Amino acid sequence: MIAIWHFAIARSTSTLLPGPWSVVLGLVDLLQHGLLFKYVVASLFRVTWGFLLALCLAIPAGLAAGWFERLDLALNPIIQILRPISPLAWIPIAILWFGVGDAAAIFLIFVGCFFPLLVTTINAVRNIPSVHIQAGRNFGLGPVTLVMRVLLPAALPQLIVGMRITLGIAWLVVVAAEMIAVNSGLGFLIVDARNAGNRYDLVVAGMVMIGLIGLVIDICMRSLERIPSLRWTYVENA
Repeated sequence: MIAIWHFAIARSTSTLLPGPWSVVLGLVDLLQHGLLFKYVVASLFRVTWGFLLALCLAIPAGLAAGWFERLDLALNPIIQILRPISPLAWIPIAILWFGVGDAAAIFLIFVGCFFPLLVTTINAVRNIPSVHIQAGRNFGLGPVTLVMRVLLPAALPQLIVGMRITLGIAWLVVVAAEMIAVNSGLGFLIVDARNAGNRYDLVVAGMVMIGLIGLVIDICMRSLERIPSLRWTYVENA
């Protein structure tokens, strides 16, 4: 792929799109000025807090809505109205509420993650075989214990898949948010490099870093599927 990129640029008459070596030099330039590490940390900071906040709120709400049918009936219209709204459509409101900074970006990531996690959790609870719930009741488990020892463990394999997908959404949202709502991060790097003298080597360097970090995040999330306590569902579905 890199060879194709190199030869395509070499045969092109355009001087705007940089070649692989120019991008490498751009990354070295960012490292020398201490910007690459700073921007990567800034983006990861926002993704971490936005994702964790959505996780802490969406999973309990999803467990409750999946368990209590009336609650689900009450919340479902609101969820289905808000869920299709793009997180980027919230940018003006985020800036109005939080100003330009980390809080606005974290809010946008939270919005982008909350509804997918909520719907995934509700569906995961509904897909739990009734025999598991009946067995828990036969052992005299109370409501809280039943949730913690039956519902959550049974739904966790599906939640891991949902978390993996949602974390990818969070990484997409943070890049878009940083292009508008903050003055640091990889998204800001791309826009700033474009505006500051058409530094397309830095633009592509930022894109490469976004892709590489996204790959690492996905690999880390997939590793959770190999936890022994979660392997039962994949064996069962094999």
